[in-house]
Amino acid sequence: MTNLYEKMVNEAMAAQHADVEILKKRRGLKFHMKDAFAYVEAVEKMTVGENQSAAVINLHKESVKTHFNVLSKLCSCVRPEDDPFVEHYQTPVVLEILREQDEKFAKSLEVFADSIKTNIAIVGKEAARGYAGFYGPTCVVDFALMPGSTSNVVNQILNKTEIPKEHKQAILAAKSWGMNTSYGIGDLFAKRVEAGDTLAEASRQEVRQLQELYRNPVEAQAALMRRSKMSSFSAKRYMENYRKGMEKSVKAAIDDGVHYGNIATIPAYCVGDIAHHISQSTYNMCKDDVVMATIDAVTNVIENTLRNAIPNFKNPYQVLNTATGASAAATEYILELDGFNAPMIVDLLTKRYHNLVMIKPTRGAAAELHNCDFMDMIYRGWKIMDKAERVRNGSGKPLVPKIDGTFAVDLAPIHANDVLMNPQRYAYPACAITVRSSALMRLADYPCLLTSEPITATMMTNIIALDKKNPAAPVRGCKNCATACLQGSRHQYCQYREAV
Repeated sequence: MTNLYEKMVNEAMAAQHADVEILKKRRGLKFHMKDAFAYVEAVEKMTVGENQSAAVINLHKESVKTHFNVLSKLCSCVRPEDDPFVEHYQTPVVLEILREQDEKFAKSLEVFADSIKTNIAIVGKEAARGYAGFYGPTCVVDFALMPGSTSNVVNQILNKTEIPKEHKQAILAAKSWGMNTSYGIGDLFAKRVEAGDTLAEASRQEVRQLQELYRNPVEAQAALMRRSKMSSFSAKRYMENYRKGMEKSVKAAIDDGVHYGNIATIPAYCVGDIAHHISQSTYNMCKDDVVMATIDAVTNVIENTLRNAIPNFKNPYQVLNTATGASAAATEYILELDGFNAPMIVDLLTKRYHNLVMIKPTRGAAAELHNCDFMDMIYRGWKIMDKAERVRNGSGKPLVPKIDGTFAVDLAPIHANDVLMNPQRYAYPACAITVRSSALMRLADYPCLLTSEPITATMMTNIIALDKKNPAAPVRGCKNCATACLQGSRHQYCQYREAV
């Protein structure tokens, strides 16, 4: 299996480095679609390993290639305001292909859409809780079933819907990693309440919006984009052309017996680097030397840690877990260099969230989602670092954080980074004590290359290719959410034990 683990690491790091290297070259400049071609080249080198499904790997590769080609023909650049949506046009198309290829699945989608209306009490309650800040900071598009997430609500309704289990799993996957449209639970409800509607009418509006996501996914996404005034390109034309490029690969995956849940998710989560992670908004953020240095150093920590661990991996999930654990530990370590830690930041961002609810009641449903990603990451890193500190026991021995007590995290790239080790060059020199942590607070709104999405997407495709018949999304386990563990008592509202 060592060859498989090395393949996973090589492909994931190639994707990450494609992003990081272009950011180093182009940060602060104007984004052009051609800048993202390096990422396409990295993905095209993905191979099919032993016992892996070629159809699964091909879904990933063809989606990236098609996404790049279609976008390049529609525009030369994407506005920062429009780039978050580029990952949301794929699943609606795939759902419609699946629906047309399988009459029984089409029927299940209709039954589920009807069930949303039947369960208006669930929809109204969850939308009201999100509007009022009941759960605290929530990731509305969370890839797990945490409270306040759209997939949490979808799962609750699916548990009350009589359709085949496999179809339930596909529908659930399509609103987690699949990102079926840009809509998040409760967004319309909040806006309608603030506009003067009764709670009952706002709930009915919310139900109609959710139903549309499953009855007419492509048109629903196009309508959402018109409402948001997305103007970089035509969303409708993108989806029409994306379908032409992807229909063959989707049908091949169906014929290969790939679970519909995996078919719905893979094409979406792999395209975000093109015009989102490699984009104008990222170029603007990375103008800051310390922000860029943080991404670069954490990337190198992940790579060193993974490569050192390859001989000791026992299964593919350990590879993924080590990648995300290494980034978590590295990010927390940078925080601690300035005297901060995860509990402090979770406390700060949670208090800030509750104030934001009051001053911006019509905030977008996705406003704090990346804050949640960031808090979950550093909380995990804090636990790793805390355990490593305790075993030193005042001995002065080197700090060696380990993932699951086994895989040592190599923090050397942080100390080798000239920018991170010289914060005095980026502030009043005698008082440069929050330079690194303030850069991390910028990344708290956008931690995609720290968590890291290109790495996890590439590794998950490799894992799914080994187990194509079981849905990989959403995560069917406790995430140990930072806010639930440090600030609230919302574990009781998580749906992971009830996942369809």
